[in-house]
Amino acid sequence: MYAIVTNNEIIKIITNPKSMVIGDVRYPAKIFSVWLASELNAIGIYEVVTDSTNFKDQKWYINTNESYAFADNQVTRSWGTATPKAHADTLWTQDEINDGDAPEGISPGDVKTRGLKYNLIQTIKQQASGLLAPTDWYIVKATEVSDYSVPSNILTFRASVRTKSNEMETQITNASDTPALETLYTYTTTDGVQSRPLGELPTLES
Repeated sequence: MYAIVTNNEIIKIITNPKSMVIGDVRYPAKIFSVWLASELNAIGIYEVVTDSTNFKDQKWYINTNESYAFADNQVTRSWGTATPKAHADTLWTQDEINDGDAPEGISPGDVKTRGLKYNLIQTIKQQASGLLAPTDWYIVKATEVSDYSVPSNILTFRASVRTKSNEMETQITNASDTPALETLYTYTTTDGVQSRPLGELPTLES
């Protein structure tokens, strides 16, 4: 990515090298690959340097629009301070209802927008359900066939899935804010093994 700078002001961002006219001269696209940076700078073209310091994981944060600045002979692309996504549900207020902003039938305290916690917990529930589904037939068979018993390893596995699922949901519920949620899901490596504070749901060993 490049920028055209005139009189110390960025006038255009170039996402893909192409032929262009600067002043009265048309330059071919190949100048971007064969010219030195100093040669490009001399005609007002600068490669954009990206500063991602403020850019956050979009799963957890709402980033600002990117901005470009020219200083000290360098064009920098950067972002402002990111806003954490709401970790808790957003609820309708009486004032919003009085102002006519809420749909008909809404009461104060009804959910307006689901927060991260709700969505993350729903994902855990779906994952746990997906792990249990292949062994549901054991349970059904045991209720329909009087002399059939579910294998102990299946019962142990199903119980462990429910236990771990409940533990994970509790960790999510107890997280104080969005950064705390992000920490639960952040993997670290110890002795070559990756893990995260939230843990993982168990799988059935064959």
